[in-house]
Amino acid sequence: MRFFAAARAAAGNEEETIRIRPGTTLSDLVDQLSARDANLAKVLMRCSFLCDGVAVREANVVLENAQTIDVLPPFAGG
Repeated sequence: MRFFAAARAAAGNEEETIRIRPGTTLSDLVDQLSARDANLAKVLMRCSFLCDGVAVREANVVLENAQTIDVLPPFAGG
């Protein structure tokens, strides 16, 4: 997983390898991360996610082995 901006600050790191069980969905992974810290949970609720560079629109998508998940909070700017 790669965390950006506010997600990086809340997670306390920029990148992390997380082992998941077969059948784990993006929603399951977000729940697992949210259980770590209330601030991270709050940030994750507003984030969008990329899986190997492709936007994930459904939280029930099943994750595969060795995928890169990017955690993108809302960005401000012009």
